[in-house]
Amino acid sequence: MGVLVLNAGYEPLHTVSLPHAIRMLVRQVAVVHESDGPDLGVFPRPKVVRLLRYVVMKWRYSGPPRWSRSGVLRRDRHTCAYCGRRATTVDHITPVSRGGARTSWLNTVAACGGSARSCNARKADRTPAEAGLTLRFPPRVPRWEELHPLAGLST
Repeated sequence: MGVLVLNAGYEPLHTVSLPHAIRMLVRQVAVVHESDGPDLGVFPRPKVVRLLRYVVMKWRYSGPPRWSRSGVLRRDRHTCAYCGRRATTVDHITPVSRGGARTSWLNTVAACGGSARSCNARKADRTPAEAGLTLRFPPRVPRWEELHPLAGLST
């Protein structure tokens, strides 16, 4: 897991790799807000770093979040949209081969996968109706806060 980066006002921005976080500390653009594990030379092992200067995040609120596989899983709380079991993959409601959008929040849902009995395998290259499946919840465009890995937790 990466290192959480907080803005100077303590709002979460994103996560970065451990080496990136160390470079931020060396350049003195951030300080360790929370550490985890043994020290790494001069610095404690950062779990959360906080920027020393405030970064304006106009890009974040100028439109909806960009589609991502991990975002779909997080939006759907890793719950299969067809059966309610733990979801490990993403399924296109209308398959791309049948004219569905490739990367669209409204055409993708979390689905259980990994076995021949999974909903993703059962649906295959068909619509849910053709496969005898129904959506338990409709797909939607998520809010920015929903996609943050620590959304809902106080920092």
